[in-house]
Amino acid sequence: MRFGIMAMQTGMLIPPHKSPAELMAHFSTLTNAEVVRQLHANGFNLIELGGDLSLFLPNSFSPAAIEELGLLKEEKGISYTVHLPLWSVETSTPLQPVRQGSVQAVIDILKDTLPLQPECYVLHATGALAAEFTQMRISPPAKAFLLRMFQSGAAESLKTILGETGIPSRQLAIETIEFPFELTQELAEKFDLSFCLDTGHVLAGFSGPLGLFDALEACLPRLGNIHLHDAPWQGEARVLGYGKDHQALGKGDLDLPRFLDRLERAAYAGPIIFELTLPEALESLEAVRAVRPDLITRP
Repeated sequence: MRFGIMAMQTGMLIPPHKSPAELMAHFSTLTNAEVVRQLHANGFNLIELGGDLSLFLPNSFSPAAIEELGLLKEEKGISYTVHLPLWSVETSTPLQPVRQGSVQAVIDILKDTLPLQPECYVLHATGALAAEFTQMRISPPAKAFLLRMFQSGAAESLKTILGETGIPSRQLAIETIEFPFELTQELAEKFDLSFCLDTGHVLAGFSGPLGLFDALEACLPRLGNIHLHDAPWQGEARVLGYGKDHQALGKGDLDLPRFLDRLERAAYAGPIIFELTLPEALESLEAVRAVRPDLITRP
């Protein structure tokens, strides 16, 4: 299995204990390629680039930056996935001007990174506003109506993204996020998309009242990416685990041996991305090694 790591590493992007002047100097020289080099030096050949970096560093995906990342790919044998922007983005909002701007932000990063030939693009089909309505205390019929409205907005956005970029639909993986799983699944089937199964999100209850292994079975026919991190399971009481996901493996309720065995039986060969800090990702690799050492070749 191929284990990778996200490039959005806060400690690398915003080093602690630096003065404002030192941080300004740091940002003036920081590039995606430098972060990728550091992650590769720690044994990771599979890197998920974060489109949200462009929010703070507008040149993160400039032609020169993409060229540098491409050279690293050739020299070091690195593979990329790309997590499309989600901060400030709401591709499902009924407010059309906001949705159009959000779609354009996604398309821009997608087109910018096409020369890197990413294995897949990960997209949050809905955003923070849809998540807020998902948890709103209103009558079930009213909530169902509103969530269908957000789903419809997401469908319009997906149609535009696929149409304007021309990427194969299965190269776009929509993530299990804070939105009902069944509505996300309908979008995946309608547009023949892949799934990005986020283990911590499902465990913490963000995608509704379903267990992780039920979600895995539902995703397997379309599984194109995995975001691997731990979280406490929501339990029968459905107490949502806000802030308790994105933990190193072994810190929550993920049944790691069972999860890995099921992926192996399914012959899953796609990316498995640790959405963790570098120390947490290395700790999680050790957790994998402890139960299935045959699955790890690096580091």
